[in-house]
Amino acid sequence: MTEHTKTDGLPGMDMPAAPPGEGHAFGKAPLRNERMAVAKVECNACPVLCQISDGRTGACDRYANRDGVLVRVDPVVLLRRTLAGDAPALVPFDRPAADPAAEGTTPEWNGDLLHADEVFVTGVGSSTTYPDYKPAPFIVGSKAQGVDMVTVVTEGIFSYCSFKVKIDTDRFLGSEQANVRYRGEVVGHVTTAEYGSQMLSLGGVHHLTGGSKKEGRMTVELMQKLGNKQAVECTIDGGASLVIQAGKAPIVNGVEEQRMRVGCGSAAVGIFARQFAGVADEVVVVDDHITGVLTEHQAGRCLDMPASGIEMRGRKSTPGRYFQVANPGNGWGGTDIDDPLSIIEGWEAGVAKPGLRLLMTSTTGEHAQWYVLDDALRPVEQDMPAAVRDIVARIGENCEPSLCTVLFLGGAGGSLRAGVTENPVLLTRAIKRALVNVTCGGAPAYVWPGGGITVMADVLRMPDNSFGTVPTPAIVAPIEFSMRRDDYAALGGHMGHVFPLEQALARGAWQDDGAPLARQWQAIDVGNAWPLGQPPMLG
Repeated sequence: MTEHTKTDGLPGMDMPAAPPGEGHAFGKAPLRNERMAVAKVECNACPVLCQISDGRTGACDRYANRDGVLVRVDPVVLLRRTLAGDAPALVPFDRPAADPAAEGTTPEWNGDLLHADEVFVTGVGSSTTYPDYKPAPFIVGSKAQGVDMVTVVTEGIFSYCSFKVKIDTDRFLGSEQANVRYRGEVVGHVTTAEYGSQMLSLGGVHHLTGGSKKEGRMTVELMQKLGNKQAVECTIDGGASLVIQAGKAPIVNGVEEQRMRVGCGSAAVGIFARQFAGVADEVVVVDDHITGVLTEHQAGRCLDMPASGIEMRGRKSTPGRYFQVANPGNGWGGTDIDDPLSIIEGWEAGVAKPGLRLLMTSTTGEHAQWYVLDDALRPVEQDMPAAVRDIVARIGENCEPSLCTVLFLGGAGGSLRAGVTENPVLLTRAIKRALVNVTCGGAPAYVWPGGGITVMADVLRMPDNSFGTVPTPAIVAPIEFSMRRDDYAALGGHMGHVFPLEQALARGAWQDDGAPLARQWQAIDVGNAWPLGQPPMLG
């Protein structure tokens, strides 16, 4: 019968044999599966253990059976500090380095280890450490600024992971804790709003594994698309329909958002108070959270603006700051109002005077109207003076573009840590001591304080198509641990499996009989620090 085809180790490398009597380990003959058809190979890159027919891929579309040999379908992504020429193409590992002087070609690294700190092997396409007991597929030794370094590279299978989505809008998307649905299935919820943004928490182990099979499938599908910077359409119970995509403007109920507010109503009053003084007698900046009233606000008082006599709805907080002037919605300032005068209860007799000039605007300047009080102290809409219109335009000018931000949040569990060291707690401690730099596809990862290794990374700073899935269901995501070689040895790392960078580039972790593995060169994102060049690792 056909043997299991395992995913560990580099072909042709000297790997330590397993102790007698143990199952498949590095270099020992694999076990046989007597129930498997001869024409199939079994993949152990995840718990599903797909039995793959010749010419077909497994359920994750990441591994395939090519003439009875398990091969990786997509390329390993390699980063360079700079990359001249056109977008990099997929090239095999054994292809000679291109001539950088040749027009229209992409320069390749020439293998000179004096420049090893110009090349970084990412976890994208690198394969996994499953079934946990084996070292990571790439444990790469290199020099950076003359320091001996080790980078442990792997793709993690994450069941405990989610995406935190920041949506720059004042529009009402849904009540806090409301369910978010994708293709009818609950995949997350609305969480606490932040300054000028609505926030979603999507994915997580309870949706991946704690519900129905369909819920798990839809959750992992949504997460893969979001992580790979694709557009996703979802709905919120009792709220809006959304199209969200990392780095793009959100589309709320079919309308593309344009502006993120410059600040709350109170902040907008304070920022532009000096400009308003002299051209308006009262300014109200309408906001779902904190509506600002200029003459009552400390800014208006400091400018010696006389009281206007305006009487506002809502709950007064501090002078010039009002809460709950209206309900959340898609109208002015993220409220449910279309008529801004509806939040004014009246005018104080003896204080308000005919001819008083009133500007009402939203926090983004997208809504703005100009009124003058008549003899009965009723606001009458009039054409906005040019000087006032210029200030409203400046409010809009100071609003940043409305965008969606997608952050990957994952817990690096047993398989990842065991791929680095036989004593995983030493890795955790080394990370907390800043001896290890953690990256995701070469992008900086924030490691949360407290126990465990919980990382967070901006998907826009990661290589394209960094995320895959397995039908357990779980997300597959790249992660790398870089450190000094001495520190790697001190934390009990798999020193016998460290191999030089030049060998990684010459062979790759996947290479069948004579069929070279594809690799993909990419320039590192201009906003990312070089993974091997940050203190305190290099002192």
